[in-house]
Amino acid sequence: MVLRGSFLHWLFPAAVVLPLWLFVGWIVFSGGSGWALLWLLIAAPAVFVTQILVSLIVRGRGSVRTARAASWRDVIGIGLWHVVIVALGFYDGRVFFPLLVLSVVGAFVLLWSSLAQLWNEARGGIAVLHTTDGTGYIPPTREQPRPRVEGEVIVITEKPAAP
Repeated sequence: MVLRGSFLHWLFPAAVVLPLWLFVGWIVFSGGSGWALLWLLIAAPAVFVTQILVSLIVRGRGSVRTARAASWRDVIGIGLWHVVIVALGFYDGRVFFPLLVLSVVGAFVLLWSSLAQLWNEARGGIAVLHTTDGTGYIPPTREQPRPRVEGEVIVITEKPAAP
């Protein structure tokens, strides 16, 4: 639970740290040709926007707000995506293109996964039924039966105070 809670707090700072890492990696590891610089000018804002979107979607779920922790599915998926982005920041020419493709695919998978989790949590509450003429209505809720109390019940009523 501590790991999932810490990970939830890491989501918004990661939106700044990861694009910054791509720039620092470019400087430190000699990013290479102009094509890599062009990629960097596209990728850093894309990582920022994607991370913000995923963070907002994850934090928007009721279960995350209640538990104050991300789900394990989020931790594993977003964690792997972060590892790929960090590896991408080393600008190693042998694995640069596969990591680039993996990071783009990972971003789309994360957005889909986060939206799917949000949808699954949000849709469970109300069902809309339709009449024969097509009019939609929400069925009335059933009153929950009260638990049956076994044994003697004593009710004490107070007398009103004398004026």
